[in-house]
Amino acid sequence: MSAPRVYVPEAAAPGDELALPAEAARHLVKALRLGPGDAVTVFNGAGGEFAAELTGSAKAPGVRLGMHRAVERESPVSVVLWAALSKGEKLDWVVQKATELGASEIRPVHSARSVRRLDPTKAAKNRERWRRIAAGACEQCGRNRLPAIAEVTDLEAALAEPVAAGLVLTEDGDPAPGPPAEGPLHLLIGPEGGLTEAELTAAEAAGFRRTALGPRTLRTETAALAGLAWVQTRWGDFK
Repeated sequence: MSAPRVYVPEAAAPGDELALPAEAARHLVKALRLGPGDAVTVFNGAGGEFAAELTGSAKAPGVRLGMHRAVERESPVSVVLWAALSKGEKLDWVVQKATELGASEIRPVHSARSVRRLDPTKAAKNRERWRRIAAGACEQCGRNRLPAIAEVTDLEAALAEPVAAGLVLTEDGDPAPGPPAEGPLHLLIGPEGGLTEAELTAAEAAGFRRTALGPRTLRTETAALAGLAWVQTRWGDFK
């Protein structure tokens, strides 16, 4: 059985002894019943991972870093997921699963039909939560680099900056686009009510291409994950 993985952003060099983040400590000590001397794998989100062992006590657990391993599990295609804000906690789920599916960046956007709107304070709190969710997903799936979580922005403003290669999922799009250009592939997903025609036109002007995954209408959270899986199958590391 492989050693449990834990995200410790302060991890820097072999020999470092660090306190564990509270959530990681609870998981390792209380849920997994690990103790001093047990092996764990530590990563800091910037690449590679450390062999490590638990130190300290049950009330104040820590880790001692061992050898650094230059292990990467990133996809050969860098995908930037633009996800329109949706109701409830759907975007939390999308962030978790998009991280597992290899998204390199996640950009939450307000669109014209977004039911959920976030003021700056709430947007900042949600962004921090999404970062924690992404870190937990990296612990689970083996990634050693955290996807970037962008600030929540208005879609109209975000589209002011053109992209080299972009796909926007629509029911009337091209079912077979060509391979992405050099650089990241941007994937835009609308909210529950879909993107407006004006937004689709603006997206096309910014470099996105209308793309259809099939004849069925997908929920926004389903479309995000289906789109990522499709991209990984065509150009990524799904085999």
